[in-house]
Amino acid sequence: MSGGPGSAQRWISTFLDAQAAENSASVNTRLAYGRDLLDFCGWLERRGGTLETASQAQVEDYLAACDAEGLAQSTRARRLSSIRQLFRFAFEEGWRTDNPAVRLKGPGRAVRLPKTLSEDEVDRLLEAARGLGASRRDRLRNACLSELLYATGMRVSELVTLPVAAARGDPRMLLVRGKGGKERMVPLSPPARAALAAWLDERDAMDEAARKATGAAPSRFLFPGSGREGHLTRQGFHRLLKEIAVAAGISPAKVTPHVLRHAFATHLLARGADLRSIQTLLGHADVTTTEIYTHVLDERLKALVIGHHPLAKS
Repeated sequence: MSGGPGSAQRWISTFLDAQAAENSASVNTRLAYGRDLLDFCGWLERRGGTLETASQAQVEDYLAACDAEGLAQSTRARRLSSIRQLFRFAFEEGWRTDNPAVRLKGPGRAVRLPKTLSEDEVDRLLEAARGLGASRRDRLRNACLSELLYATGMRVSELVTLPVAAARGDPRMLLVRGKGGKERMVPLSPPARAALAAWLDERDAMDEAARKATGAAPSRFLFPGSGREGHLTRQGFHRLLKEIAVAAGISPAKVTPHVLRHAFATHLLARGADLRSIQTLLGHADVTTTEIYTHVLDERLKALVIGHHPLAKS
């Protein structure tokens, strides 16, 4: 079509660039969009179709094929969302005169209660983190990572990319940059502040030794890494948390950075915190996202009654 970018690859790359520039979409979000759209384009091409000519019926057929393939409801919903956004962008850019996906409704998302940990399990994890590591440096870093994650409910990407400048001066609050570049303040518990201060002392001593030995400039990240990003990676921390779980005597399958985020929210709610405050601390754009934690408590209360109430026993 005249005015269009000319190929599926260029459609997708231009759309993803716009997502990054206009909506501050993260790298992971853009990668997910890209995978979904490439799959859809491949499906179209095998049937002689293109993004320029795709019809509503073809989009419906593609979603039916995804269903027949056995893809999860959440995956199908995400793929339709990616397709819908691409065609909306194409319409706004004048590449198409219509949006063939605008009237389609997705399969929705199954309500899945977030996995969490008990307060006792979190205590065991934090204790194990303080003792795990071949060196004092490793042990202090592991303790700081774990304490900060549970004390603040940060996303793992927010944690590993924290700038060291945000942690200076024994702060009572941390400034966190979340999804879409939105900033929020999260309070630090006394144990988290103590772990942070101990790690900063160790980290600064290492930086000074490296400067004297090689002239190396200090990292701008609180948790430096040797990789291209310059900070500890999400994958690296994920693996580390599994090791901490094993040391704590907890199944590593139960423990991920996001599970600790869920534990932060669930434990706050159980102790009387209101949903709006938890929404702010987690950086949720909509309180309905936060409301899922009330269902976690409902399930726990049901289990408590079934397991302990005399009338529930056969």
